[in-house]
Amino acid sequence: MSENAPNCQEFNINGDLTEKIKKDMASEKQLNLLSDTFKALGSNTRLKIIFALSKSELCGCEIGEVTGMSKSAISHQLKILKDMRLVKYRKEGKNVYYSLDDDHIKNLFNQGMDHVSEEIG
Repeated sequence: MSENAPNCQEFNINGDLTEKIKKDMASEKQLNLLSDTFKALGSNTRLKIIFALSKSELCGCEIGEVTGMSKSAISHQLKILKDMRLVKYRKEGKNVYYSLDDDHIKNLFNQGMDHVSEEIG
């Protein structure tokens, strides 16, 4: 244990609480998927795309226009976001339109923005 870590003097003071938390603990699979989701969101480039798609469904060209990125860069980032089920797409004729996979993604993004905006003021 680190010298700076809290040191309990009694073992299992709140046994009922700790047992409940252990029982309710998320599975390793859930935690791994959540960790991967946060890793995918850990890129300014992908966050720009998420930001744009939080405002509206867009085609790839529009995403490139909004973010200032090349078509190939957008394609690469969208693949990562699609693989992580953060973004979905639909085809209309020759165009492909992208949107956030569901409201959970929009809410997660907006909550994060609210949090960092508190620090900025």
